[in-house]
Amino acid sequence: MPEGPQLTPHLPNLLKTTIAPFRSSSLRILSALCVPVAIPFLSSAQQTQLNIAAASDLKFALTDLAATYEKQSNVKINLTFGSSGNFFAQIQNSAPFDIFFSADSDYPRKLNEAGLVLPNSADSYAVGRLVLWSPANSKLNPQKSGWQSLLDPSVQKIAVANPDHAPYGRAAVEALKSSGLYEKIKSKLVFGENISQAAQFVQSGNAEIGILAASITSSPAFASGHSWKIPQEQYTPLLQSFIVLKTSANKDAAVAFLAYVKSPAAQAILEKYGFAKPESLGHPIPR
Repeated sequence: MPEGPQLTPHLPNLLKTTIAPFRSSSLRILSALCVPVAIPFLSSAQQTQLNIAAASDLKFALTDLAATYEKQSNVKINLTFGSSGNFFAQIQNSAPFDIFFSADSDYPRKLNEAGLVLPNSADSYAVGRLVLWSPANSKLNPQKSGWQSLLDPSVQKIAVANPDHAPYGRAAVEALKSSGLYEKIKSKLVFGENISQAAQFVQSGNAEIGILAASITSSPAFASGHSWKIPQEQYTPLLQSFIVLKTSANKDAAVAFLAYVKSPAAQAILEKYGFAKPESLGHPIPR
């Protein structure tokens, strides 16, 4: 049987003319496909981050606010909680924060006077409240006995925040003096570094009762305890304010987040945690 035409000698040339254009075209396609893959990576790397110093009475409320805001923005919020006075000192020494949430208005005002605040960024966001609180398994029930709970013979330690640098601690001492109890129980006071630590003292049993922030005792971890709201007339209102620091590298993002905190939705979250609106004080609010 005769052999067919010999195609082999022509195959290399045919492959050259077929494969070369295909290779060039494929590289162009692959290069084009690679571009969209790189875009999300760059976007993630460039996500705006806000570093926030916040009074520890905001531990639960601000954590909720930040989580909600992150879902609706391209902003990552890093929260650091502590006493307002300690943050005040750190900010004076150039601590790298974008925003400061204080448990009072005095520290923000002093920072503003020192020229460390972005102009027109200071505002009041909430009014804090003091409560007398004991654990659910305690025989003490301030909800029924009020201040008299502190005079129970079983009370050996009463937890409060350190009044030297925590606004809630100063308010607690003021309320005790207004009630006429301070001299009777001052030897039993134990001081937490901040209001959150004072709450931990009571929760862990290292103190029988505490003068705490309603914003902490309103959280699920404390909701089962006995709580009594200390009359507002017995201590100076805890008008709480925030500021954007002049050194912030993300000023626009910081201002936008604070605008969100003042929104009705955010204010509703703050109220859920026991805060009152600044307007509830019924007089002009300092800016």
